[in-house]
Amino acid sequence: MQEEIIQAAAGWPVLNTVELRVLACLMEKAMATPDLYPLTLNSLTNACNQKSNRDPVLSLTEAEVIHGLDSLRHTHHLAALVHTAGSRTEKFRHTISQVITLNPEQAAVLCELMLRGPQTVGELRTRASRLNSLDSLEQVQQILDDLAQHPGGPVVARLPREPGRRENRWAHCLSGAIDSAAPEPQHATPLSTATSDVQQQIDDLKAELAALKEELATFRRQFD
Repeated sequence: MQEEIIQAAAGWPVLNTVELRVLACLMEKAMATPDLYPLTLNSLTNACNQKSNRDPVLSLTEAEVIHGLDSLRHTHHLAALVHTAGSRTEKFRHTISQVITLNPEQAAVLCELMLRGPQTVGELRTRASRLNSLDSLEQVQQILDDLAQHPGGPVVARLPREPGRRENRWAHCLSGAIDSAAPEPQHATPLSTATSDVQQQIDDLKAELAALKEELATFRRQFD
């Protein structure tokens, strides 16, 4: 099974941990907080280091994020620098649509797999719905099937069912070989899920405040 997954991933860019997190965060914020997108380097670094909706949780420096951005821009063509009129602050956006054709629902499901690793259909429906409306488990299953049969090559792959589990998990194919024996993330209880949702709202408010501060600083510099 693992040999088949390696072959499936061969048609797409192979991203390391930092590149994957940077790209996934650009995709996430484009869907979740479009008013704050494209992202400044500071906002992107904060997004990469969020503690909610991330597995694993990372602690990246701005230098590491810049290095990831450079690779995404110049090697993989998955990100771009945005020049905003009247602003001296550099901003960044993803360009995944130039490499992989995705509709909004597919982008949401793929983004969650990139942010949190292998997940079941039910987990993906719950988590990806914050990025784009998903009506049913059947819709998510169809999205996964379509991504697995993408004309350019499989973008996701179904992992072997684990002993004692009723459902298969799915994984993205953008990091090369998929280790189907990797430890499964801890399942959230209803309380921890609610806590995660609150933490996500806090993170989004922090990001919005940081963006407003940057815009204010840029405005003030015009009069210095």
